[in-house]
Amino acid sequence: MFEFFVNHSKYMIRIYPPLLITLLFLSTNSLFAQYSLKGKLVTEANNPVAFANVILLDSQDSTTVYKGVISEDNGEFSFEEVASNEYLLKVSFVGYEEYLQEISLNSDKKIKRITLKEVASNLDEVTIKTRKPKITRSIDRITFDVENSTLSSGSSWDILRQTPGVIMSQDQLQVRNSNVTVYINDRKVQLTADELQTLLQSYSAENIKSVEVIINPPARYDAEGGAILNINTTSAISPGYKGSIEGAYTQGIVPKYQMGTSHYWKGDKLNVFANYTYSPRKEIKRDNSYINFPSDFEADQRWQTDFERVTRSQAHNANIILDYDFDEKNKLSFSSNLLFSPDKTFNNSVRTDIATQANTSFSNFLTDSDVTTDDSNIALDLSYTHSFENGGTISAGAHFTKFDQERDQMVETNYFSGNGEMVNSIAFNTEAIQDINIFTAQIDLSTSLGETTFESGLKLSSIDSESGIDFFDAESLENLYDNLSDEFHYDEKVYAAYASASREWEKWSAKLGLRGEYTDLLGMSFSTDKLNTQEYFELFPTAYLQYRASDNHSFTLDYSRRIERPRYESLNPFRYFLNENDFNAGNPNLRAAIGNNFNLNYSLMGRYFFDLYYRDNGKSPASLAFQDNQNLTIRRMQANLLESKGYGLDVTHGRSVTGWWYTQLYASLFHEENTFLAVESNNVEVTNEIDAVFAQFYNAFTLSQDGTFSGNLSFTYVSDFIAGSYNFDPFSTLSIGLRKALWNNRAELSLNINDIFNNTNTRLTSQYLNQDNSFFAREEMRYVRVGFKYNFGNFRLEDNQRSIDAAERDRL
Repeated sequence: MFEFFVNHSKYMIRIYPPLLITLLFLSTNSLFAQYSLKGKLVTEANNPVAFANVILLDSQDSTTVYKGVISEDNGEFSFEEVASNEYLLKVSFVGYEEYLQEISLNSDKKIKRITLKEVASNLDEVTIKTRKPKITRSIDRITFDVENSTLSSGSSWDILRQTPGVIMSQDQLQVRNSNVTVYINDRKVQLTADELQTLLQSYSAENIKSVEVIINPPARYDAEGGAILNINTTSAISPGYKGSIEGAYTQGIVPKYQMGTSHYWKGDKLNVFANYTYSPRKEIKRDNSYINFPSDFEADQRWQTDFERVTRSQAHNANIILDYDFDEKNKLSFSSNLLFSPDKTFNNSVRTDIATQANTSFSNFLTDSDVTTDDSNIALDLSYTHSFENGGTISAGAHFTKFDQERDQMVETNYFSGNGEMVNSIAFNTEAIQDINIFTAQIDLSTSLGETTFESGLKLSSIDSESGIDFFDAESLENLYDNLSDEFHYDEKVYAAYASASREWEKWSAKLGLRGEYTDLLGMSFSTDKLNTQEYFELFPTAYLQYRASDNHSFTLDYSRRIERPRYESLNPFRYFLNENDFNAGNPNLRAAIGNNFNLNYSLMGRYFFDLYYRDNGKSPASLAFQDNQNLTIRRMQANLLESKGYGLDVTHGRSVTGWWYTQLYASLFHEENTFLAVESNNVEVTNEIDAVFAQFYNAFTLSQDGTFSGNLSFTYVSDFIAGSYNFDPFSTLSIGLRKALWNNRAELSLNINDIFNNTNTRLTSQYLNQDNSFFAREEMRYVRVGFKYNFGNFRLEDNQRSIDAAERDRL
C-alpha cells in the first residue's frame, strides 16, 4: 500500500488509495448499483468545516479505502457513483477528533449534519481529556449528549436528574409539570417509581451516549403519557469480556447500602449481559400536617398531626440480555428483568392533637400502623429484526410482565381525653393481594423512498388485573367490615396502528404521523356490583415543521395529541388507612383524558434554545384531597379534573466558560391551572392556578491535569408548584459531586452530597371554600453518598446493556 499528499492552500491533505485489486473489484460491482452520498460538516458552534478529509472505508477491512473527497467552503461533501455496500465513513481534520460512522448505502443518501468535536487541548496547564456535555435540537426532540463527558460517572438516575428541564417532584421525574416516561434505546422501561429508581441507579452512566427529551413524541411511540426521556447507550464494537463490581454507602438520617456486579461478553455472533444489584435500605420519612375542621354547631377544631414512617427493604434486581446475530441483516434479542422485594415493611406512628381554634388542646389519639409487603415483578422480552437491502428494517417483538403483591396491614388507634385518660380503642387488620399480567405484541416497518423516510406499525396490548382486600376485626379475626372488603377485576385491551413520513429539503424539514388506538376495558367491583365498561377509538396526529433560516437561526413548530389513562392502583377502589380518619382511596370510575400540545422553538447559533409552549391536558386524572367536616375525616383520591392546562417559555443554554469549566442553564417561566369539583363543598367548581419560575443551573469541572479528577455543582429553584388541589411552597436544591478515576481508569471513587442546605422538602397546602389542610413531608433528601467501582477484563468494551420493553408497566 502506498500513500501520497495533496497540498490544498495551507492545509496538507493525506489520501490513502486502496489496493488496485480491491478498487477493480468495487468498480465492477458499482456498474450494477451506483448511488450518491452527501453530507455537511460543522463545528460544535455550528460553523462549516472546509477542507476536511472525508473517506469511505470498507466496513469489513477498515484499512481498505474505497473513495476520498474533501469538504467544500460551506462544509458540504459529496460522493458520486458509489456502489451499493456497507462502508465506514471517516472524517479527519487538524484540531478535531476523528469521526467514524457506519453507512449502509442502498439508495441515494443525504446524511444529517456531522458535528466535529475539538480535540483535547492544554489550557492553564490543565489537559482536558473528557469533553463537555452538549445540547442539540432536531425536529422532534432535544438531545443532551453526555458520552465521555464530566457526567459519565455515577448512575443513569444522576444523569436524568441533570437533564435540562427535568425536575423531581414527589418521587416522580417531571418535564413541564407532567410525569415522564423513561425509555432505553427506544424501549419503554418505566416500572413503579421505586423500581424505576432502583433500576436506573444500578445502570452505569459511562454506558450512556445521550438523553433525548421528547416533549411531543411522534406517532411511533404510544399515545399514552407525557414527555419521554429516551436514554441512548453506546454500542458494542469489539469482541471480549468485561465485568465490574461496585458498591455505594449513603448516609441520610440512617445509612443505606447498594452493591452489584455486571458481566458482559461479546462474541462474533452472541452478546451476553448479566447484572445483579442488592439494595438493603432503611428510610425514614417524617410529616407534620394540620386540618382545620369548621363547624356550624360547635367550636371549630384544628387537628395537628406528627407522622413518622420507617421503611425497611431488601430489593434484588437481576437482568439477563442475549443478542444473537444470525448475519448482518438478521438479529434476535431476548431480555429478562426480575425485581424482587420480600418482607418490605412500613412502620407508621401517628400522633394527632385536637384543639379548638384558640389552640386549647382537649384530646388526642395515637395510631400505630404496620404494613408488610412481598413484591415480585418479572418481565420477559423477545424481538427479531431484519434489515433490507435498501436500508429499511422490519422488527417484531413480544413482551410479558407478571406483577404480584401481597400486603398485610395492622392498624390500632387509642383515643385519649384532655386529662390523658384513654376513652376508646379501635384495631383492625387487612389482607390484600394484587396480580397483574401484561402482554404486548408489535411489528414495526421502516423504509425509505428517495429522500422520504416512512415508518409504520401495529401493536396489541392486553392487561389483566385481579386484586382483593379483606378487613378483619383485630381480636376475633372475623370479617366484620363487609362494606370495605372487596374484589376488583380489571381487563383492558388496546389495539394500535400508526404511520409516519419525514423528509428534508433545502432549508426545511417536515415529519407527519398518525396513530389510531382502539380501547376496550372492563372494571368490576364485586362488593359494590359496580361495572365500569369503556369502549372508544381515538386518532392521535403529530406534526413537526422545521425551518433553518441560516447556520445560526432555526425555527420549529410541532403539535401532538395525547391520551392519559389512569393507573391500575388508581382504579382499585380499596382504602389504605393512616388512621380511621385519614386514608387513601382508589376510584374505579376514572376516565382516560385527551390532551393537545403545541410548541414553537427557536434555536440561536446552536447554543441558545427558546421554547414557547401551550399544553391542554383536558380532564386528566389528578390526586385530590377532600375533608369531610361533619364526619371529621380526610380522604385522598384520584379524580378526573374538569380542566387542566399550562403554558410557558423555556430557555436553555450550555457553554464552556474555560477549558476546565462547563456551565448549563435551564430557566422556565410558566403558568399552570387545574379546575376540579369540590365534592365536599356542594360540587362548586374550583380553579387552582399559579405563575412560577423554575431554574436549573449545572456546572461541571475538570480538576486535574490528566482529567481523572472531576466535579460538578448543581442548583435547582422552583418558586411555586401545584399538584391537584395542593400548592407547593418555594423549594431549592444545592448538590455537589466529585469523581476520581484510579489505576488507569480501572477503578473509580465517587462522592456526592445532595441537598446541602436541606431545602428540597417543602410544605403543600390546600385552601379553598371550606377546605383547609396542609402537610410538610420531610424525606431523606439530604444525604452523602460514597461509591466505589472496580472494572476487570477488557473494561473499555462498550456493552449491550439495556432494559427490557415494559410498554404498559408504568401504570403498575
